[in-house]
Amino acid sequence: MSEARFADGLRYRIEIPSVEGPAVFRAVLEEAGARAVPVRRISQGSGVMMLTDAEISEMAALGAEHGVEVSLFLGPRGAWDPGGQALVAGATAGVARGQASIDWCLAEVQRGVRLGIRSFLVADVGVLAALGRMKRDGDLPESLVLKTSVLLPCANPATARVLEELGATTINVATDLSTAELAELRAACSAPLDVYVEAPDDQGGFVRHYEVPDMIRAAAPLYVKLGLRNAPNIYPSGIHVEGLALGLGRERVRRAELVLRLLRERAPELVEERGADRPPDLGIPEP
Repeated sequence: MSEARFADGLRYRIEIPSVEGPAVFRAVLEEAGARAVPVRRISQGSGVMMLTDAEISEMAALGAEHGVEVSLFLGPRGAWDPGGQALVAGATAGVARGQASIDWCLAEVQRGVRLGIRSFLVADVGVLAALGRMKRDGDLPESLVLKTSVLLPCANPATARVLEELGATTINVATDLSTAELAELRAACSAPLDVYVEAPDDQGGFVRHYEVPDMIRAAAPLYVKLGLRNAPNIYPSGIHVEGLALGLGRERVRRAELVLRLLRERAPELVEERGADRPPDLGIPEP
């Protein structure tokens, strides 16, 4: 059993992914309040480049106000670039193709930081290494969260160690790992693990709600991450699909409520958040 904890003493935090802009963020916060779901982190998948300055600033301000970490995806990415490999090999979907793409990802981080964001989703190992160096050299805030993406899935302890050495401060794991394999990753690194307990269809579509207690015991601290099976991919998002994005965001919070109910029923000794709206300090900087 893992005895490790987040800095605030919790074993787990709830993450709602695919929160594509401030309107969806506000809907997630509203739904979380109505359902007593303590959302600690939201992540966005369309990328920094798909948000205006005003939208980024608003998301940073909402996160600071409500004690929620806001993590934005970096782009461009292989799946959207000219070229054919990503069409037949999903593993290349998040890569930065060529030095120009690395430079563009770094520019996205610098823009986001200026607008108050302190957490970014990284899907390319070279970009991760570059950002890690920039943090060590003082060119980026020391507190900056570098969150590896599920498009850069970690499936073994050796990879977990390498990602952490390169600068990852929180690690997305492959969506099909057993509890024993999650325990191996926990033994290999200190970074929190991001674990899809319900995965989108393009990441396997696995629904693993009943496994959450064992996952927490084996791999704490971890982010319990609620994707949606049987839901469309909305990247890149925008006004044209905002209604759909709002509905998906609210349903992800409802899914989190279902997981927390199971946790209270099956493993009440693990429930550390009874009635608490927010932990006392998430380390979220003001924008």
